[in-house]
Amino acid sequence: MARIRAAYFDPDGTRYGIPTYWWKGAPPGYATRRQLTAAGLRPGGQPIAAQVLWHGVGGTRTAYLYRVDLAASKRTATPAQRVAIGKALTARRTCPTCHTVRPYFIPRSLGECLTCAYPMEAAA
Repeated sequence: MARIRAAYFDPDGTRYGIPTYWWKGAPPGYATRRQLTAAGLRPGGQPIAAQVLWHGVGGTRTAYLYRVDLAASKRTATPAQRVAIGKALTARRTCPTCHTVRPYFIPRSLGECLTCAYPMEAAA
């Protein structure tokens, strides 16, 4: 076992407070948030069960692990929520100056669509 791996191996949690494993050294049954999301699951309010530590850019990096058997399925949006999301996204694409729905989100820095913000360039 390499020195780096041995430094991050604490399956009992005596050194770090929770069970700790090295990169790609966690036992089956644990997953990160991204791995849970890819499997259609979410932590579901459970506490962090373990962690993975590794040496990366800027020092020691951490990834928290959750138990897969305690994970809940992802919630789906209701039809009313989907309608509200659609309206909100349409509002982000609607120019407040010319009231045109654009195929892009209106830049917040400009506050209006590119045609209204730069009228001389649009005419050229």
